[in-house]
Amino acid sequence: MRILVSNDDGVYSKGIKALTQALKSIADVTVVAPNRERSAASHSLTLHRPLRVVKISNKVYAVDGTPTDAVTLGIFEIMKNPPDIVISGINQGANLGDDVHYSGTVSAAIEGAIAGFPAIAISLMGREKLIFGPAAKFAVRIAKKVYKEGLPKGGVLNVNVPNVPANKIKGYEWTKIGKRKYGDIIVEKIDPRGRPYYWIGGDESGFVDIDASDCNAVLSNKISITPLKVDMTDHAYLKKCETWKL
Repeated sequence: MRILVSNDDGVYSKGIKALTQALKSIADVTVVAPNRERSAASHSLTLHRPLRVVKISNKVYAVDGTPTDAVTLGIFEIMKNPPDIVISGINQGANLGDDVHYSGTVSAAIEGAIAGFPAIAISLMGREKLIFGPAAKFAVRIAKKVYKEGLPKGGVLNVNVPNVPANKIKGYEWTKIGKRKYGDIIVEKIDPRGRPYYWIGGDESGFVDIDASDCNAVLSNKISITPLKVDMTDHAYLKKCETWKL
């Protein structure tokens, strides 16, 4: 099995190192990731400047671009043979609910799916005193299953793992996208010259209680697995739109 690993926390992050080390037990692993943190980069692609790639060590490469850049270069330039699976993570912080639209971690996996490969994004709940072991071990389990079973064309699995010891994880649950709550999304400050400036990125203030959602699963100390798809067409609503007279 050949696995391409990327992330949005950067090639030197503890999460990607834990993931890579675990996956090496089952696969030939190539790491192509941003050279620094690119959280919330979403699916941005660098088109207006050249990209530089630095080989850090054997099959580990740093890219001065976005997670999407890294996966694109990994698949079409760096790997001599195409990957069987693209895995992004382990992200330092959950990617639940609306996060999937902004997350560089999830977007790296989606780029793999767009290119035609089964893809997995894996994230760890929390920001401090992170316990990567359970997430890394589960990544191995789900990679082996995806390698055997495959995924639908354009399919991505978004995995979120509670930041607790393995003996406190209460299994896993197949989930749907939930809804996170944020407070003070925009913070205004004044610079030394008296001019206003703004920080975007609110404090996490909780979750909407939605049955079978990714948020609820992780809060119950379960690993959440949410199937995503590249095709964003609302097929049910499309049928209604076709009845419109414009």
